[in-house]
Amino acid sequence: MLERAKRDPKFRVALLGQAIECFIENDVQTAKKMIRNYVLASMGFEMLAKTVDKKPESLMRMLSDKGNPTMNNVAALLASLKKYEGIDFHVEAVR
Repeated sequence: MLERAKRDPKFRVALLGQAIECFIENDVQTAKKMIRNYVLASMGFEMLAKTVDKKPESLMRMLSDKGNPTMNNVAALLASLKKYEGIDFHVEAVR
């Protein structure tokens, strides 16, 4: 999956979108894993750390299986990742 994400921007965007869906559906473990994979396939933890003013180790810990990031940290991560990718997300409510 990482190799495909590294070479396929559409796949990376889909991965990030799916991670957001997982958060909304309360599947936090899967969301963190997808975000971790996205970061590894794109900007890397060093660059992400600079954009969110955190240590790379803290970000890795946040996105680990035992990590428990705050909403503020999740929001900062997602804002940084969508800016890096040059995309926006729009939420739509459906019945």
